[in-house]
Amino acid sequence: MSTHFPTHYWHKLSEDRVQCDLCPRYCKLKEGKQGFCFVRENYQGAIVLNTYGLSSGFCIDPIEKKPFSHFLPGTPVFSFGTAGCNLACKFCQNWDISKSREMHTLADQASPETIAVTAEKLGCRSVAYTYNDPVIFHEYAIDVAMACRERGIQSVAVTAGYVCAEPREAFYRHMDAANVDLKSFNEAFYHKLTGAHLAPVLETLKYLKHETSVWFELTTLLIPGENDSDEEIHNMTQWVVEELGPDVPMHFTAFHPDWKMRDYPSTPHDTLIRARNIAREKGVRYAYVGNVHDREASSTWCHHCGELLIQRDWYELGEWHLDMKGECEHCGTPVAGRFEQRPGHWGARRQPVRLAV
Repeated sequence: MSTHFPTHYWHKLSEDRVQCDLCPRYCKLKEGKQGFCFVRENYQGAIVLNTYGLSSGFCIDPIEKKPFSHFLPGTPVFSFGTAGCNLACKFCQNWDISKSREMHTLADQASPETIAVTAEKLGCRSVAYTYNDPVIFHEYAIDVAMACRERGIQSVAVTAGYVCAEPREAFYRHMDAANVDLKSFNEAFYHKLTGAHLAPVLETLKYLKHETSVWFELTTLLIPGENDSDEEIHNMTQWVVEELGPDVPMHFTAFHPDWKMRDYPSTPHDTLIRARNIAREKGVRYAYVGNVHDREASSTWCHHCGELLIQRDWYELGEWHLDMKGECEHCGTPVAGRFEQRPGHWGARRQPVRLAV
């Protein structure tokens, strides 16, 4: 695989300096230097991707783990990531991958065609670009998505949404679904704890809603004392309903001490329930909790009649009350999402896959 794969989104600043235009960091790089993300560098006067075709590992997961509650429930998803990240989250839960600057973590290799063929052979309905942000391996992700689409396999991005307008359009042209981390609704949080900014993420969300057909869901990791106040959750969920509509699912997930925030407590279960209740009060129709065991708050309920639609116990599906048209069996109300006539039966299994050459 090429470790100097050509890229599109950059321009020359001077004879020995180029600027990367992929994300709002706009890294300005001298010859031989890598950007903040570690995987894009100035090589002979041009920005190249040095992880094309390389992966930190492949695994079959339940789609619910990404998390998605309204996209092909119960089906297996072929998951992979590379190394590096364009954010600097002090609470990163995948820091060993996303913060890695060691190429030896990229133990597996696979061409886009190999990934698509393997996913098909293993019965996966979709491929997930995850573990670290696919924005930074933009060209590789797009080529994989194109190979998958030829075989009827869908592509899902798990991302922070921190990307510039032109590459964002090119990327989502090939995606079928996305789970976007809306890490906070506070610029100070983004600056202090992620090293990024809130506004570009909100622009990505509005773009997805108003200019694409991509199905997307939101995830917010609630960190005690940082982004879990009633005021912030009120403001966030109100913005979601007003700007994105009531049908965008929101996942409020529990923080566990990790990376550079090991001195923080885990998120109390009550905090997640409080956030879910606020979201529903503001008009969010599908609000969930995650990283904790709560069948009621992880299940899907009809926003019209209140009856159970999809029962979840961790990643296992139970009762299913959607009809063939994706409507509530009890009252006939349409349920937003991408559903097949029958749910999958993959369950909670996690199956590593080796594609090393």
